[in-house]
Amino acid sequence: MRIDLNLATQPYEDARQFWLRWGGALAGLGILTALLLYLAVVGLLTARHDRSLIRQRQEQIAERDREKAQAEAMLNRPENRSTRDRSQFLNDLFQRKAFSWTLVFEDLEKIMPARLHVVAIRPETASDNQLAIKLVVAGDSRDHAVTLVQRMEGSQRFQQTRIEQETALSGQGDTVQFEISAVYAPAVASPSTAKTGGAP
Repeated sequence: MRIDLNLATQPYEDARQFWLRWGGALAGLGILTALLLYLAVVGLLTARHDRSLIRQRQEQIAERDREKAQAEAMLNRPENRSTRDRSQFLNDLFQRKAFSWTLVFEDLEKIMPARLHVVAIRPETASDNQLAIKLVVAGDSRDHAVTLVQRMEGSQRFQQTRIEQETALSGQGDTVQFEISAVYAPAVASPSTAKTGGAP
């Protein structure tokens, strides 16, 4: 058998080298594609699971809202208004009684900067039933009040601290006065502290 080769019209090609080179690249692309498809499927399943959890939580929230609305409707009936008002009064009284002046002053003493002193403290009940305080302080520098606010934010007892009003004072001594509001999270009082720290 005779085979005629004309290298001028049909140049020699190393097919094995071609397939080794490009076959490896195609295999790598195939593996990368499979990996991306796997990650896409896993992400889709995870997103479906997350959507299911979100839907369950939304249903639970809606159920709690319905229960709350039913309870409020029952309390708002004319025959139940006295019970509601008495309950609200007692809750406010308990919360006010739980406020310890001794603990508040102890907490403030730890963070109060020098040359700044307390002029007045007024406890309040915030809209979300948290215990809030209005604190009036005076001193000779605005920097001391800013330092106090920063220390209050860094403590475990005061949150959402902010300066609400700043007043310049004339005369000797104090030159500036600040009204500071904060949410107060008191520590658990010991029995001896609780006896001396009730609301006046």
